Amino acid sequence: MLTIHAPFAGWSSALAEIPDEVFARAMLGDGAAIDPTSHELCAPCDGEVISIAATFHAIALRSADGAEILIHVGIDTVALGGQGFMVLVRKGDRVRAGDALLRFDLDQLARKARSLITPVIVTNPERFRIVKANLDRRVAVGDVLFEIEAIGAETAVHDQRAREVRVSEAVVVEHAHGLHARPAALIARAAKTLDYDLEVRARGRSANPKSAVALMSLGVRGGDEIVIAGFDAAAASGVAEIARVVRALANLPAPGAGAPAPAERRPAPSAPPPPAAPGHLRGVIASRGYVQGPAARYEIDELSVSEAGAGAETESAALDGALAAVRASLEQRARTAPAALGEILDAHLELLVDPMLLETARTAIRAGKSAGFAWRAGIEAAIQRLNETGDARLMERAGDFYDLERQVLHRLNGSREQQGSIADGSILVARDLTPSQLIDMDAARLVGIALMAGGPTSHVAILAATLGIPMLVSLGDLHTIPDGARLILDAETGELNAIPTETEYGAAHARIAQGRERRARELEAAKQDCHLGSGERIELFANLTGNVADTRQAVEQGAEGCGLLRTEFLFLDRATAPDQAEQSRSYQQVADVLGARPLVIRTLDVGGDKPIDYLPMPPEENPALGLRGIRTSLFRPDLLDVQLRALLAVRPAVRILLPMITDVTEFELVRRRLDELRREAGVPMPQLGAMIETPAAAMLADQIARVADFLSIGTNDLAQYSLAMDRGHPALADRIDGVHPAVLRLIEATTRGAARHGRTVAVCGGLASDPQAVPLLLGLGVSELSVVPGVIPRLKALVHSLRLEQCRELAARALELSTAAEVRDLVSKGFTGRP
Repeated sequence: MLTIHAPFAGWSSALAEIPDEVFARAMLGDGAAIDPTSHELCAPCDGEVISIAATFHAIALRSADGAEILIHVGIDTVALGGQGFMVLVRKGDRVRAGDALLRFDLDQLARKARSLITPVIVTNPERFRIVKANLDRRVAVGDVLFEIEAIGAETAVHDQRAREVRVSEAVVVEHAHGLHARPAALIARAAKTLDYDLEVRARGRSANPKSAVALMSLGVRGGDEIVIAGFDAAAASGVAEIARVVRALANLPAPGAGAPAPAERRPAPSAPPPPAAPGHLRGVIASRGYVQGPAARYEIDELSVSEAGAGAETESAALDGALAAVRASLEQRARTAPAALGEILDAHLELLVDPMLLETARTAIRAGKSAGFAWRAGIEAAIQRLNETGDARLMERAGDFYDLERQVLHRLNGSREQQGSIADGSILVARDLTPSQLIDMDAARLVGIALMAGGPTSHVAILAATLGIPMLVSLGDLHTIPDGARLILDAETGELNAIPTETEYGAAHARIAQGRERRARELEAAKQDCHLGSGERIELFANLTGNVADTRQAVEQGAEGCGLLRTEFLFLDRATAPDQAEQSRSYQQVADVLGARPLVIRTLDVGGDKPIDYLPMPPEENPALGLRGIRTSLFRPDLLDVQLRALLAVRPAVRILLPMITDVTEFELVRRRLDELRREAGVPMPQLGAMIETPAAAMLADQIARVADFLSIGTNDLAQYSLAMDRGHPALADRIDGVHPAVLRLIEATTRGAARHGRTVAVCGGLASDPQAVPLLLGLGVSELSVVPGVIPRLKALVHSLRLEQCRELAARALELSTAAEVRDLVSKGFTGRP
């Protein structure tokens, strides 16, 4: 028997008295509540501090016999961001019952929090139950609050021995934003293919890796270390597989990476913006742009559910049917969606079958609840777990859960999401918005979105950026804005003008018209071949992933071809490698859209940093320096042969690009094999190029250019290797700048070596999309840029405004500088970066 003491003075009551359904219905565990009258939180028992919320409002302890106790000070206090709290202990500290854990400002919490009532709960109810509680009475610090006992003590001991860790691996999560929805979904998908039960441990908590919700609830941030544990010696391969998936997360784009000019560096503001003028509301920029138009209010209908069910069998069948219908709808959308939207839909598909979410719902159904009530309970429990992390980015994922809640409830009710009437050129005004709501409405009619709530890295924000709709979030109260009111939404400075004067509205109209005319001119001009103002030909291509919709968009934006088709996406997230026929079909689809335009396809670029299930690799202490790119293909020549045969079958003939070449020997090995395969197929030898991604390749560019037909510089890796900074490292990623003079000198060495043999040099890395870097690259001798499709019209206009001699002079001066900051300052003073 373990006694849990009152952590502070106050009035004790049942959890049902808490004005929050997640706690009131004991979704996180059973316990008791206290309405505090003192300002110091003390340990309710002896134990170890296993978790402290990032916003300091909650602390969890683990007793010697394994009971996990969570004390959550007040309701919705996570929104205070740590204000009013002072933590007195650290995670891992051993404490005695009655030791002070944290202090809080009782008056401040009373003014700002929804409620002061504090749940004290046992969060592992599968092992412990409450046998006696002292409720509805005044308690002092140290008084008995409740007593708990282990459930089946002998069984618990046996289970504990069975759960002893036999194999484990520690790994650092290098994705800048930690385990948010997409990374968690990728881990869960991989874990579900394994035969062994595993556990992921971090920040004093543990989670089943098969549950994306559980993984997100750990609150893991970029740079945190996690431990993957297995309880059977045979689980070693499973532990290693999950560790590989976690390491590969460093290659995922961060949320919002699909924003309009992703490679453009925007300096952080040096000071907070000035206060807004009357009628001007400040928000957070989620998608950039400047628009005006009438307000279109979007009021979301409330979906009611009955609590009582019609029997477990009936309600389970209803829930299964609704889940299946929503899943089919999501899968259909994902098949034709652009890449950015497809990633969001993939994450929703994984959450829809999350074991933790489903188990909460099915438990409620077994307790007599309706399918709708049970599903909502599961969603609310999942959101509460995210809120408990105190991580703002994870808390923004609540929108994904609300989205799934509404979709399933509509299926259960036989209803559809309201569409609303949106006039052309409107600015949508709403409290919040989900991705599916934005997808289902006629978004083409919108020019902007203004939300009272939401966050800049939410999935609806990413979707708005993908659709090119300027969007502000976290604007506060917008209820006073009537439908049809004239608005100016400035998503460049983060301000909504809700009561513009005639003069302001007219000026905004003129500014937008000028911008629209400029963009129209750029888009029209982008249909023509790209030339410098001094006449020299510069080819402007697009980087693609094989998605047909993205390829069409690139052509519409003026892409003159594809300078980099990444093929690894065809190989990832599957149990076996794609065969020759599947690969040929995939490549041919892109070729058909491009027509006669050039198509450069890079061979498989995977390895330690991008693991695949069916390609077991030896463990590598530093994957970035191990079997990567062409090394992996030479390690598995059978996979290389299949891909080369598939590439030779594409018509018209494609250019083939080999990744991570470091010397002539690697290149010639593949060239000889390609020549043998093309003779077997009876086709001409295609052009074969080499990627320059390491200092070694740059310094040997003259030798490589002697045997290669063309060179293409991957500036992301070239900067990483030359500056000795891991581009996946959260503390260093912002310091890796491709315009560093050391990187520019390697680019210059590459173009100089290629010129000796009359070879062209392209840049397909992120630097090619950076307007400030473009004149430098052209001045260094680059004649082809392959960029993200959205910036093609702007870059074509920019290139046309430049003269080659001007670019050469600028580049020569940049090579003599010492830092990337000095180079950018030089470009800013000598060249604005705008056509």
